[in-house]
Amino acid sequence: MPKERPLWRGAAFRLCLLSAALFLCLQLGMRRSWCPEEKSRETAAARAPVPSRGAEQRPGAVAVAGGGRRRVTYVRSGRRGSTAPACCAPQPPGSRRRKTVRWHIELQPWASPTPSLNYEASRFLKYISTSQISCEHMNLNSLTGYSETTRKPWSICLDERFSLIHRIRSKKCRLYSLGLGNDDNQFELSMANSGCEVHRFDPSIKSAHIQEGQHLWHHRLSIDWRDPNPAIAAHKLRSNTKKLGTVLNEFGHQKIDVLKADVESAEWKILENLILEDVVEQIGQLVFEVHIHWPGFEVSGNDSTVVRYWYSLLRELELKDFRLFHTYKDLSKPQMFLKKEAFNASSCYTLSWVNTRWQ
Repeated sequence: MPKERPLWRGAAFRLCLLSAALFLCLQLGMRRSWCPEEKSRETAAARAPVPSRGAEQRPGAVAVAGGGRRRVTYVRSGRRGSTAPACCAPQPPGSRRRKTVRWHIELQPWASPTPSLNYEASRFLKYISTSQISCEHMNLNSLTGYSETTRKPWSICLDERFSLIHRIRSKKCRLYSLGLGNDDNQFELSMANSGCEVHRFDPSIKSAHIQEGQHLWHHRLSIDWRDPNPAIAAHKLRSNTKKLGTVLNEFGHQKIDVLKADVESAEWKILENLILEDVVEQIGQLVFEVHIHWPGFEVSGNDSTVVRYWYSLLRELELKDFRLFHTYKDLSKPQMFLKKEAFNASSCYTLSWVNTRWQ
């Protein structure tokens, strides 16, 4: 006769199974209560409409996979009836370039053991007066069929070892010109006639966008080192002011072959913004008119501190592989340096750099 098992062993086994089932249910319940986002996503995915097979997505539609269904979200790209030139159609937010977070440039060590304007000015003026790289061909006259001359020496490097000359020949170059009511646009016209896509930014023009000829556009915009905040009443006066990085994102432009700037003492802060946001890496050549008769807009500190800041900005360009290939001292302007007739300096210089890594 088989030996009977004690009743307490069967009861203990069933109790263990029940305890395990209860523990598993508690774990699942606690997980769902701790992750409401997962629950809401699952609920939203279950309720989302399923598009018919073969149906086309409209522009701006983003497909999201989840739970075996495809959810489609439509992104509104702009106001109805808005028009923009063919050169600069607004881009969707997803295509915008991420910016590197950097809040200030690294200041170079003082030129002397103790801060001194004489030492800082001497170092800075020597730096902007000395070419770092040679360039044999620096204007469009070196190209066959071009004989235009400009009032100012807006020099660009057209040597074969750099890409600008090749992009001009292939009609694939792009020029951005920043100015404030400057009537001298012969350089821009010459570049447009050579086949370059030229965008001139000037807040004084009457219309938002004007196309002149096949390759030249005028935009009623002022390039600044910050975007205006619409919540601040004082910023409403600068509604046509934007950072260069913002304009590049909105126009859908990834590269600028030449950036020319004559912005009447705003160049220092604009240059700082281009460096801090890494926009300068999207530029092939820089041609800037710099003004040194006063610190410039929103540049603070005593004279020696200001000159150290200027010098540090230009050294940042060097760290980005930009090399100065031409400098022009404008003798037609007052010979002033920070409101002083000193150091044999002009109040205005035109400086040209080439990005040696530009492709």
